Amino acid sequence: MSRLFIIAAIAATYFIFAILLNSVGTVILQSINSFDVSKTEASTLEAFKDLSIAFVSFAVASFIPRLGYRFAMLLALVGVSLACFVTPIFESFLAVKLLFAAIGVSFAFVKVSVYSIVGQLSTDTDSHSSLLNTIEGIFMLGVLSGYWIFAWFIDNENPASLSWLQVYYPLAGVILLAALVVFFAPIAAPPVKDEQTSVWRDFVDMLKLTYKPLVLVFVISIFLYVLIEQGIGTWLPTFNNQILHLPSHIAVQMTSIFAAMIAIGRLSAGQILRFINWYPFLNICLALMALAIIVTLPLATDLTNVPIDSIFDAPLAAFLLPLAGLMMAPLYPVINSVMLSSLPVYQHSQMTGLIVVFSALGGTTGSVVTGALFDALGGQTAFYLSLVPIGLIMLSLVFFRRLSNAQKREVELGAV
Repeated sequence: MSRLFIIAAIAATYFIFAILLNSVGTVILQSINSFDVSKTEASTLEAFKDLSIAFVSFAVASFIPRLGYRFAMLLALVGVSLACFVTPIFESFLAVKLLFAAIGVSFAFVKVSVYSIVGQLSTDTDSHSSLLNTIEGIFMLGVLSGYWIFAWFIDNENPASLSWLQVYYPLAGVILLAALVVFFAPIAAPPVKDEQTSVWRDFVDMLKLTYKPLVLVFVISIFLYVLIEQGIGTWLPTFNNQILHLPSHIAVQMTSIFAAMIAIGRLSAGQILRFINWYPFLNICLALMALAIIVTLPLATDLTNVPIDSIFDAPLAAFLLPLAGLMMAPLYPVINSVMLSSLPVYQHSQMTGLIVVFSALGGTTGSVVTGALFDALGGQTAFYLSLVPIGLIMLSLVFFRRLSNAQKREVELGAV
């Protein structure tokens, strides 16, 4: 029962942060409409979020075990709840930027804690991968919910209206409820390799992980994956609105299909991976993702601007493009599981810090580059170019499999 309570606590926390983090695409669209900012300027919201995650994760990941996972999560939840409450009062693009910075800082504490707790609750690679896929699947259910929650507050009759900012008041209350669940969860004290070592030594040990070829190839793979996911996910509402000519609220609702596909993909992957090795499975996913992009984008050409009153009036491309999410879904948690399960538990917080840093950098790069390409070359070309990092991930997985197998053999021989 205590294990289920802990899983419920980390799932609730991850769910609410999924809503906040992945609202960035919706908020970019609404900021363009409400604050009259350019696409390039609006894309800086991703940087405020992801660079905050990267900086804080890099600075404190090795310190969080000493702070305690439960306390770190509570600190993050209370802090972001206050930020959500204050943002609608100021009604400015600067306030929204600062909100995403606060979300990023808080999520850095949460993700390091959640991934480390998953390591505590797992006994082997299979159980780790299964639980992590479930948690990441719940994360995507939060993303899915977020699109509909934000769409509910959008005034489609007046695109420049600031009514959508009112969504942050109920979100602030829900965040505090999640904090209450975390407060009562029996989360174990983090394992520390040596109580006598300093925080600085822990930080140096985290940096030393990057010297391992396996870790280097791993972070490249994670960076490329998040670049694709955030590039598409962040700009899909704008793509739906400006390329497919969907009204703002329907453009946001249609984007929820992308999140739903990722949720389904991750929740299903845990079961599929019981019967198939992760390497061929991920390569099949990458090939199908590329195929979905190649087949779908031509359908978004020369669409007429006809009245669209519901999601059922949307063109076929609006339904097919999000299917890429189903294919990409398993990549992130599976690669993370292979990496984390190859390390001792006391190194999980340090490794998670590196995961969060490079995920954040990949997310910012994907959003900013896609936004710039969207402005300069159009939405279709911007999405076509995601085929480049897909090919690079296929290449990186070749080396990742070789190195992870070598690491496993060393562990079996007792060399590590």
